[in-house]
Formats: sequence, C-alpha cells, structure tokens
Amino acid sequence: MDGLLINSEDIITLCTNRLLDKYGRPAFTRSIRVQLMGIPDSTNGDIFHNWAKLPIPREQFAQELREQMQAQFQSCEPLPGAEKLLSNLSHAQNSSGDKIKLALASSSKSHSFKLKTSRPETKQLLDFFQPKQRILGDDARLRQGRGKPAPDIYLIALESLNSAAGAEEAIMPDECLVFEDSVTGVEAGRRAGMRVVWVPHQDVAAEYGNKQKQVLAGRVGMNALGDDWQLGEVDDGWAESISSLEDFDYRKYGIEVL
Repeated sequence: MDGLLINSEDIITLCTNRLLDKYGRPAFTRSIRVQLMGIPDSTNGDIFHNWAKLPIPREQFAQELREQMQAQFQSCEPLPGAEKLLSNLSHAQNSSGDKIKLALASSSKSHSFKLKTSRPETKQLLDFFQPKQRILGDDARLRQGRGKPAPDIYLIALESLNSAAGAEEAIMPDECLVFEDSVTGVEAGRRAGMRVVWVPHQDVAAEYGNKQKQVLAGRVGMNALGDDWQLGEVDDGWAESISSLEDFDYRKYGIEVL
C-alpha cells in the first residue's frame, strides 16, 4: 500500500528529514532511503541509526517521528492509477472466467493505516478490499520478525481469500499476482511463489537501475533471510517492472476487464 497505492512513503521521508534537520544531521540519502522502504519500523534499526548518528536515543527519535507522522498521514493521497487499477480488477475475470479476487498485504500497523486512509480519496481505495482481506503488519497471524521480505504476509493474504471462498477450488500461489513498490516486497512476493509486478518509486528505480534483473528475481540480498530455494531466477519471466500502475497490461496476464 505505502508507496504503491498512496504517497505515504514520501510523507515518511518528509517527516524523517525534518527531524534529521532538527538535530543537525543531513537529509536522507537515496541509497539509505531505498534500503528502508517496505521494512516495518525501519528507522528504529541499525541501518538508519548507524548512518544518521543522531545525538539522541533511538527511543526519543522514534517517538518524535511517530508524532510527526501521525500529524501528516491524514494528508495521504492516492497515487496515479491506483483507483482505476483496483476498480478494473474488481470488475475483471481471468482466462478461465473466474472472478479476480483482491487482498491487501501491508506492513503498516493498524493505527497508522487508519490515519493514512482517513481522507475520502484514500478511504475509497479500501472499498475494493473486504475487511478480512486486509492484512496489516500487526496482524496476529504474522509472527514477530516475519515481515517482508519473508513471504508470510502474502501467504496469509492468500489464506484469507481461500477461506472466504469456502467450497470453491483453492487459489494456488502461482495463480497470484503481487503488486509491489519496494525491493523487500518484491522478494517477499517471489518467496511466496507468486508472480510480481514491481512499481518502484523513481528513487528506487534509479538506485537499482543496474540490478533490476536481480530485484525481479528477489536476489538483491538486502536481508540474510536464508531459504534461498524460495527465490526466483534471473530472467525467469515471473516478474516485471513498470513505471506506474497506469501502465499495467491486463492482457499480458490473461485478465479481462468486464
């Protein structure tokens, strides 16, 4: 959701830079920013703090950042193509004539999720997902330390779809299509055995321009998660990159919008 459907990643960067400036530290570099995208509570971790070298404790920075973001998240807006894509998919079928089913898998915690989707423009995006198909970062089924790039959140989302389907034939991971903006999210989708459409922020696209094939295979290796058998292979055709949700090719995936 963050950075894919709504512009919350830019707001997080804005709030972080304000605090860095307050304590006399330089603004986010592109390389640091893209390493943190898609990772829950990333500004609490070693990557950020070893770089930032702040003169205050981590806990204080986290509290101040949380206060800033809570004030700003209510200004989140949908990103180009988000509403149209969700609307089209909610009125679409696959090549077998089965209705396309949607689930949301976001690292956002419940409280920030509510703030980010409080405006009418962002709230209407939620209408495309049934409440039980909205899997968030603090979902009780998501074990501690198993956020993205682990595949768990996507597998839980798939389980929620299959549970809602009842007696219908279960959807398999290789029948799923993940939309992701972050490198860690792409890896999570690949580890889940799903196809992936990567829609990177322009900073992410620039940072990984010469590693795009590795990103699409989930093989950038930002996190030593192990279980490499879950990853894809370079040029296996199981993932692609597009610059905007507006560029998604439905026909390529056998999707017919009704």
